[in-house]
Amino acid sequence: MNNESTTVLSADKLSKAVDGPDGRLVILDEVSLAVDRGDSLAIVGASGSGKTTLLGLLAGLDRPSSGTVVLAGESLNALDEEARARVRRRMVGFVFQSFHLLPALNAEENVMLPLELEGRDDARERAASVLADVGLGKRLHHYPHQLSGGEQQRVALARAFVHGPQLLFADEPTGNLDQRTGAAVSDLLFELNREHQTTLVLVSHDLGLASRCGRTLRLRDGRVIEDES
Repeated sequence: MNNESTTVLSADKLSKAVDGPDGRLVILDEVSLAVDRGDSLAIVGASGSGKTTLLGLLAGLDRPSSGTVVLAGESLNALDEEARARVRRRMVGFVFQSFHLLPALNAEENVMLPLELEGRDDARERAASVLADVGLGKRLHHYPHQLSGGEQQRVALARAFVHGPQLLFADEPTGNLDQRTGAAVSDLLFELNREHQTTLVLVSHDLGLASRCGRTLRLRDGRVIEDES
């Protein structure tokens, strides 16, 4: 087990099950892991293996049926949804396959949003700076429908990194992009991760993307079958 002083994310015997018409379905079965500050972890496996469910539990987006998650020193099991949301706003960035940009807000306003939720008075200046870092300094006032898929994902990356999170969770971050654009976005993701010294946990079907992480966790039928560095 990793030293407590360096561990930024841990799970102990994490399980998730749901009741369905055919009985109880176990999605995740006693998964344990620990991730150190600055590490990068890829979670891989076939569709239905439980990897996206695991990501949601680690990020506090969902509650486990049993087991515990400690994120940046906070035991998520002990927190209600409002308190978990505060931890996420303070500690976590997210990048999703479908971008999740708000269509009524332009690029700058989408990136400002996490800072405004924190009450930061430098939100606009900080958003403009990070958008420039991802090559969109001249697209601040463009709305999502005016941006290509790659540009939308770069806005999503800027939004995820703008508040300097300790952890970044990415769920299929290149899944909606063509190969060339996906490769460019992947390069940017790891470049930003190094610059910000953020801990990265990502889910991907793309084994090339996963191989760029320092460690790979492979799931099958909700269980860890391989954990390699």
